[in-house]
Amino acid sequence: MPVNSSRSARAASHRALPLRRIAVALLVPLILAGAGGCGEDDASSDQSASATSASASTEASESTSQAPATIIDSLDQITVTGEAGQSPTVTAAWPLGVNETMSKVLAAGNGAEVVEGGTVEVNYCGVNGRTGGVFDENYSSGKTATFSLDKVITGFSKGLTGKHVGDRVLIGVTGADGYDSAGGAASAGIEVGDTLFFVVDIVSTTLTGPSGDTVAVDDASLPTVTWSGGINDPSVSIPAGVEAPGDLRVQTLIKGDGAEIADTGATITVNYLEVAYSDGHVIESTYNDGSPAPQSGALNSLIDGWQEGLVGQTVGSRVLLVVPGSKAYPNGNESPSIDPDATLVFVVDILYRQASS
Repeated sequence: MPVNSSRSARAASHRALPLRRIAVALLVPLILAGAGGCGEDDASSDQSASATSASASTEASESTSQAPATIIDSLDQITVTGEAGQSPTVTAAWPLGVNETMSKVLAAGNGAEVVEGGTVEVNYCGVNGRTGGVFDENYSSGKTATFSLDKVITGFSKGLTGKHVGDRVLIGVTGADGYDSAGGAASAGIEVGDTLFFVVDIVSTTLTGPSGDTVAVDDASLPTVTWSGGINDPSVSIPAGVEAPGDLRVQTLIKGDGAEIADTGATITVNYLEVAYSDGHVIESTYNDGSPAPQSGALNSLIDGWQEGLVGQTVGSRVLLVVPGSKAYPNGNESPSIDPDATLVFVVDILYRQASS
């Protein structure tokens, strides 16, 4: 990504940020004060279906912890009530377990698909199937959580991959796909072999490409962007006989309907093509001939042209930026080689936005 050299002494020799450097929280079990905010859950020693509060389930866990878990082959025996997006109530005849990780969509959304290894913004509640007790949740905080699915427990990733933004998902995670390999998680009351159940509301996820309405462009002074080879294979043509503009030019090519980049404190995930205005040669690209490798970084660490041009844009958009040297690399750049004050052309696909905290 085009790092602002005035903000980073290493920018001249290292500009791209690997995808996995996106600032995300890991799914680490935490016993939160007021975990009952996740709602009520059933935790009786005689496996009755009467619901108890999450705090009361701690007492019930002493009697259920020694009882063998009933192994279920579907999630139909777990009852989740409450509106999607709101703190759920989870009830069942605990203790319960699963022999294989499984998931079930409780309420279907119609947003983007969650891809393997992608980033998700979620609200979630975790219940221990042995005790019926809540061990982690974020509804009570009033803030969503952002996870990279290649950084969380295997079962959480399995349960969300292939689901969609707007879905409320129930996941049953085996011990093997949970914390068995770590010897459990004592701080959260999770023992080796415990099945974990999660209710997850998917708020947003990384897109695989721009998505939205194509914007008609009628300005012959701008570079032309085409993608006849596919949406993830754009190319740029510099207009003949047109001098490089002295100011920043911003043109939305596809208008996405996702979250807006409200300020430069956001962390963004993008694909981009960088071209020299002088002769049209490609300087950098994450598209890799149709097999993109998106990059992530804090917008306020990038060149001024990106900061000014991308604030106000929305996730899903494809944006053309023509950036004068004064807002790019007035002193040039070593690797890749960019001349001082060179005008640059960028095609930027905004695939995800993590708001500033």
